[in-house]
Amino acid sequence: MSFIVSKFKCKGITFFSLLHVTHYSSRFSTAAVASIEPKIPPDFSSCIVQDKDLLLKSLNPSGTGLHVLDLVDERSLEPHPTLYHLLLKKCTFLRKPKLGKIVHAHISNSLFRGDVVILNTLLNMYARCGCLDDARNLFDEMSVKDMVTWTTLITAYSQHDRPLDALLMFPQMLSLGFFPNEFTLSSLLKASAALPDTPQIYFHGAQLHGFSFKCGFHSNVYVGSSLLDMYARCGCMDEAHFVFDVLPTKNEVSWNALIAGHARKGQLDRALSLFLKMLRQDFQPTHFTFSSIFGACASTGSLEQGKWVHAHVIKSGGEIIAFMGNTLLHMYAKSGSIQDAKMIFDRLVKRDLVSWNSMLTAYAQHGLGKEAVQCFQKMLNIGLVPNDITFLCLLTACSRAGLLEEGQYYFKSMKRYNIEPGISHYVTIVDLLGRAGLLNEALRFINEMPIQPTAAVWGALLGACRMHKNVEMGSFAAERVFELDPHDSGPHVLLSNIYASGNRWRDAAKVRKLMKESGVKKEPACSWVEIQNTVHMFVASDDSHPQMGAIYKKWEEISARIKEIGYVPDTSHVLFYMDEQEREVKLQYHSEKLALAFALLNSPDGSTIRIKKNIRVCGDCHSAFKFVSKVVGREIIVRDTNRFHHFYDGSCSCGNFW
Repeated sequence: MSFIVSKFKCKGITFFSLLHVTHYSSRFSTAAVASIEPKIPPDFSSCIVQDKDLLLKSLNPSGTGLHVLDLVDERSLEPHPTLYHLLLKKCTFLRKPKLGKIVHAHISNSLFRGDVVILNTLLNMYARCGCLDDARNLFDEMSVKDMVTWTTLITAYSQHDRPLDALLMFPQMLSLGFFPNEFTLSSLLKASAALPDTPQIYFHGAQLHGFSFKCGFHSNVYVGSSLLDMYARCGCMDEAHFVFDVLPTKNEVSWNALIAGHARKGQLDRALSLFLKMLRQDFQPTHFTFSSIFGACASTGSLEQGKWVHAHVIKSGGEIIAFMGNTLLHMYAKSGSIQDAKMIFDRLVKRDLVSWNSMLTAYAQHGLGKEAVQCFQKMLNIGLVPNDITFLCLLTACSRAGLLEEGQYYFKSMKRYNIEPGISHYVTIVDLLGRAGLLNEALRFINEMPIQPTAAVWGALLGACRMHKNVEMGSFAAERVFELDPHDSGPHVLLSNIYASGNRWRDAAKVRKLMKESGVKKEPACSWVEIQNTVHMFVASDDSHPQMGAIYKKWEEISARIKEIGYVPDTSHVLFYMDEQEREVKLQYHSEKLALAFALLNSPDGSTIRIKKNIRVCGDCHSAFKFVSKVVGREIIVRDTNRFHHFYDGSCSCGNFW
């Protein structure tokens, strides 16, 4: 607010006589602003304190709490709606709800206690400061409400993760004869999009869509953008595109909502196509646009596309701010480039707790436990307080790097930060003990847990039993998993593999038979590699690829070369009863080996090969890849469901601990 003033002194403080108000800002529509703006009478000449002194505390301990309100009580300053508006606006801007409550108390004892415009400003202050209970109490006490009142509280619930409360207000509002505006409907649609499951989102969102259509708001850019975001969040991309296409006016929010919808579904090609179309139509991408695309690149491990979008950010002069930088860091880490992830982390304009957690996650994914511990210590040194996610990332990194003592120490230190371990933290400790071969200690730890162990806890023990070939304990752990989650194929396959590796073929066959009878299906293993922006997928003994003849020939050539320098096929990883020669033949055409042979045929000499697999990499393939990296002189990066393996010059970054 700006005004023409005349200056004078009053009780040692400089005051100004308000002559004319020239501007009043609000987040509501023009009509709403008109209803809020204080009407200044022509003869008004009250004193109001300078802006910087508005929230000056009482000089007298027995005062109201604010000096300017003390002056009103002493009749040194005339009470007026403008004064209350300025005070509440200041409290809102500085996020000082305690001072706002002092103003509220003063309003309640003034002539303006029933002024709907002042009360709306007060309601907005509570809402913006996150004091939703206070906002609701004020709302319920207001004898007169208008559309701004209802919209303010609905928006507050929508923006503070209470979507159901926002939606429940809608029928109440209609029953009292209030007609929503575009801001009300936008907030209600955002609330429906924030509901916990897809059926609820669609149910409430579709009804609001129908209401918007009847009221003629469906073509409004704010309502339309919220509509398509709602459909995109519940995965209804056809409906989202329909809303987008019929919008007569689009803005960056509309484009971002559609791009984000495809990104969440892992549809990187569609997201990138929309991004290019957005640029061609002269819309400027925002940090939200880039974050969505980086997230899609991360989920698919598409490093080249991610680098291209990153280059666009740099060319457009965009700053790598925290939330976009975090998704960019995550993209590089998930695409296998831990060096680029660290570079982004180091260049972030501002690092928040999410940034540090993202870096810890990256180290964990790549098995860099010592680096994760160093990163955690640096975080503590700058005064950041870790949360439960921080410790989960750190414990995972310790588990995957075999840092037994460090992992146990940090698990115990959670109490120092008043963090109660969740089930995921217990899973990592079982995994940590199990990987180290301390199976009895892992079982004892499970039995002593203060919470009931889940299928994931027993699954971690089962995986360790598979690693260390402990058939008896593996059978026990598997039975516990079957009781808690009978439809998960993973434990059945692990148990079958444990029996097979111990040559207990009948028991292995029984597990396979049980899977068949129960309708539990094993996810087929597949590997994929991206060459020149095209993804090529392979399954074991694949013969569908157009280059399959050359791929088989290439692998046979590579296989012969690595055998010359010491590679011996480990046929224990063929989990079917057959003779040794048949086992070796079956072993040589696993999906990751075919993907590697294809990449060697179709990528430039010396370039890094990046392969992704949907299940844990096979032990024999792991051994073979170490030899291949030495023979061909190239780095091979394999991402499986557990972690990244960086093969180079005959060794793997995991140190054979995975």
